[in-house]
Amino acid sequence: MYSGKEYLESLNDGRVVYLNGEQIQDVTTHPAYRNAARSYARMYDALHDPATRDILTTTTEFGDRTHKFFKTPTCAEDLLGARDAIAEWARLSYGFMGRTPDYKASFTGHLNSFAHFYEGFEENAKAWYKKTTKELPFINHTIINPQVDRSKPLHENKDAFVRAVAERDDGIIVSGAKMVGTASALTHYNFVANYGPNDLGEGDNSHALIFFVPMNAPGLKMISRQSYELHAVTNGTPFDYPLSSRFDENDAVIVLDNVFIPWENVLAYRNIAVSNNFAKVSGFIPRFTFHGCTRLAVKLDFMTGLLLKATEAAGTKNFRGVQTKIGEVVALRNMFWGLSTAMATDPEQGPNGLAIPNSFSSSAYRALAPLAWVKVKNIFEQVVAGGLIQLPSSAKDFLNQDLRPYLNTYYRGTGVNAEERVKLLKMVWDTIGTEFGGRHELYEVNYAGNHENINMEALFHFEAVGAADQNKAFVESALNDYDLKGWTNSTWINATEKQSVKL
Repeated sequence: MYSGKEYLESLNDGRVVYLNGEQIQDVTTHPAYRNAARSYARMYDALHDPATRDILTTTTEFGDRTHKFFKTPTCAEDLLGARDAIAEWARLSYGFMGRTPDYKASFTGHLNSFAHFYEGFEENAKAWYKKTTKELPFINHTIINPQVDRSKPLHENKDAFVRAVAERDDGIIVSGAKMVGTASALTHYNFVANYGPNDLGEGDNSHALIFFVPMNAPGLKMISRQSYELHAVTNGTPFDYPLSSRFDENDAVIVLDNVFIPWENVLAYRNIAVSNNFAKVSGFIPRFTFHGCTRLAVKLDFMTGLLLKATEAAGTKNFRGVQTKIGEVVALRNMFWGLSTAMATDPEQGPNGLAIPNSFSSSAYRALAPLAWVKVKNIFEQVVAGGLIQLPSSAKDFLNQDLRPYLNTYYRGTGVNAEERVKLLKMVWDTIGTEFGGRHELYEVNYAGNHENINMEALFHFEAVGAADQNKAFVESALNDYDLKGWTNSTWINATEKQSVKL
């Protein structure tokens, strides 16, 4: 497993990253990425720290030390251990980094048990399972097509969507673009597949691909969105941007311009059935929601504490209406921890002894999480309110000796001085009001898929496993108790019947 130092060194590999029209020469030292890189490095270091090693790691069936979520789980105990390991890493960013190095274990952790699914590439699946458990590489994923013209099928967007353009004895050549490569500039591999409500059609199978590609592969280019970390270092200090200055997992569109993919990195090639069904069949959905639910629960731990401290500093914590709102956040926090526990302790049986997180709890998380974060954000806006608007422009205001007396008088709070209160509210603003905060709202709303699809998939899964029929039969049992003439069940007495009472 990488140490933090080894992880940082591994990123200097010739990768091509663009930001603000320029190619970044070293993502580990550039102010747009350097602190995020160190945040990930700290996670790798925690794997080797005696204080956290046993929480985070275990031994694989091959004898390698690995993060618990990377290993094939076979029972509820394994899943609970993985949940706690996910949470331990998530706490290092207070839940604000979602695509941490363990996230893609949502897919790779099942590759050994589901190797048979990847027809023709079964040994590749097993090899990638062994590789990822041994090395713990940081893998990002891009499984959504660019929003160029979604009214057309894939084969009518050949100039934009990833497809195989040539085949060689030693691999394939691919071209096109994918989104959104969260944290891609700081990862080792990109996982490419297709996922969404519109499956591949039968007309063209050149898009029916699943593969891994190194981030320094010739022809691979990353086009980053604006860096909130760069904005933070340019316009303020950690006092002003305490989260965005270190936890901005920059997103990017990944362009593959005639990139060579060796056969050993391929899991599906021109196979529409495998490409269409990998997410549904491989257990990826309940795995990624297990990770996402745990990470969100950690994030809500932080937001609950932040709301408590903000209202205490304002002297409003004991107001009845404020307590009602805080209670809503506490209830949401409790719900997501409960769902993560349910996913682990009531697993479903997969192939080869595999334990898969409970899919009913998984679909509940997917549907509820987007609503929950918007609600929490709204509660902060209602409860902390205008205090977030009156903040001084930056930490430099406190260093101005002319201003400092005014700040000390007019910005103090309940039991806290002005500097402490402003520091606290700057943290609140970075969670909900800055560009970083705005991105997190968009992220949580769309994390588990588009808003219609996540609910449709909950229904389709409910029907597929027979639960819908069971629930309808439950209703039918109530309907069968009576007809036009009265009760058909002897438990109840019809009005025309005589009642005998025994004392």
